[in-house]
Amino acid sequence: MSREVLRRIGEALWTTFYWRETAAKHQRNTTSVDLSRQSARGTSAGRPRGKGRSDLDTGDTAWVLASCALVLFMTPGLALFYGGMVRSKNVLGTLMHSFFAMGLMSILWVLVGYTLAFGPDVGGLIGGLDFAGFSGVSSDSAHPAGLGATIPHSLFALFQMMFAIITPALITGAFAERIKFSGYIAFMSLWLLFVYAPVAHWVWHPEGWLFKLGALDFAGGTVVHINAGMAALAAIIVIGKRKGFGKEAFVPHNLTLTILGTGILWFGWFGFNAGSALGANGLAASAFLATNLGAAGGAVGWALVESRKDRKATTLGVASGAVAGLVAITPAAGFVGPMGAIAIGLLGGIVCSKAVSLKFRFGYDDSLDVVGVHMVGGIVGALATGIFSTVAINEFGADGLLAGGGLTLMGKQVVAVGATLAFAFTLTIVIAKLVDATIGLRVTEDDEVTGLDLSQHSEVGYSLFESSGSSMSHAVTQASASPASSAVRVTQGGEA
Repeated sequence: MSREVLRRIGEALWTTFYWRETAAKHQRNTTSVDLSRQSARGTSAGRPRGKGRSDLDTGDTAWVLASCALVLFMTPGLALFYGGMVRSKNVLGTLMHSFFAMGLMSILWVLVGYTLAFGPDVGGLIGGLDFAGFSGVSSDSAHPAGLGATIPHSLFALFQMMFAIITPALITGAFAERIKFSGYIAFMSLWLLFVYAPVAHWVWHPEGWLFKLGALDFAGGTVVHINAGMAALAAIIVIGKRKGFGKEAFVPHNLTLTILGTGILWFGWFGFNAGSALGANGLAASAFLATNLGAAGGAVGWALVESRKDRKATTLGVASGAVAGLVAITPAAGFVGPMGAIAIGLLGGIVCSKAVSLKFRFGYDDSLDVVGVHMVGGIVGALATGIFSTVAINEFGADGLLAGGGLTLMGKQVVAVGATLAFAFTLTIVIAKLVDATIGLRVTEDDEVTGLDLSQHSEVGYSLFESSGSSMSHAVTQASASPASSAVRVTQGGEA
């Protein structure tokens, strides 16, 4: 009898222990699923992994710190990429447009930009002012909404700062060689606060309306590239064409700089995309691979188009193709496998190589092909995410068309693309007209002929004569301003 009692007591204890462990395991799995589900909506900003959690991870923190440096390095890379494509009399002015953004946008981001993008939600459209001046941005705990739950809130804000720096800088390639520096400062400042920050909130904040819709953007196809590309189109409509556009050949003065800039961009883009996993994990590794393959596909795709058309592949074309592939893979990097990444890169390179010629057909002067590469490449990538995305890569993303998900995800991607295009164009037109009416956006015709280096910064990029340590190259700069023969057909700004 006592043996039977002991047996029953043992069974009861085992049953209790088994179900307790089962329940605990289920709870852990459920928590993991909840965290990953929120994280896999796939934005550099939108990876909330559990509200109120502060279990910071040193490995994740280290990777995101490194990614911050990589993304910041992209902006000098962009300066070189753009700087090599302009005429020599404008090289410093072009470099300044990117380099000065590193200072100006950093300050604006801390003062008010960050809180507008990632502060407490206001109607799914904008963030509140709780984090103004980085107030409440802690280094000891994560963002209160769970954004990057295993890294400090301050690091998450810093990572987003790097995106806020390079995105406005992208726009400057469109109006290169003709914008007044004071007008540039006013335009970029207003654009960051009234265009970039709201779109970042829509897409990357867990309460943003596009985030809640389920549109996927892993690292900035809509927020960065479509946004900046459409803003570039709006800005050049207001600013107008360069003197001689369509009549003179605007020859890139130093493609060596452009190739170097491309290499830096390719390198830094690993932080841009793989860093957007906000952790040192398998998703980061997958995004890293997809990023490299997207760039490779874009470079090859553009070269194929050039080779078929002119039987020669150009260095400018391959560089532009690599950037186009990187742009296209950005929204999809955390949702597609290797073959999908190659396909998206190829699509980006091929489509963008055709799109850059539209400026001649429609008569808008996109100096360095921001519209043709970033806007069009961003659209290609966002829509291709709706085709190639698969939960086999990221189970908390969504299946695209080829993975059996039908057109559901594609519909959401179309909404995100359309909303970003419309908002960016409308607000940018208003900002550009306001700045033009008050400060002025465009330099005078004489200043444009002289070049931005001398007219806006009182210096030159290349000095052939020196006297007492001072540049004495006005004559050289004036000579470089002479128009090339209009009979010479020269590839410019990535044109294929």
